[in-house]
Amino acid sequence: MVDAADIKEHAEVIGADGVHVGTVDHVDGRRIKLTKLEVENKAHRGHHHYIDLGLVADIEGDRVRLSANADVAVTLEEEENGQDV
Repeated sequence: MVDAADIKEHAEVIGADGVHVGTVDHVDGRRIKLTKLEVENKAHRGHHHYIDLGLVADIEGDRVRLSANADVAVTLEEEENGQDV
């Protein structure tokens, strides 16, 4: 288990495959709050998504590596209320 205190704001979050997943806004309880998304999909634009700390495999300086590949990790993101994205 990683120490959440080691996760830095603005650290890059990457999947186990090294692909970018998001950027840390801050740690919020047992979840990483990602910075707001600015994407084409209006349903996901302009609000935060969260990743459970249980998915964190390692902290490598300014990078948070997840235990799942990026394409899987994004399907496990949550909305603020804890609902799946």
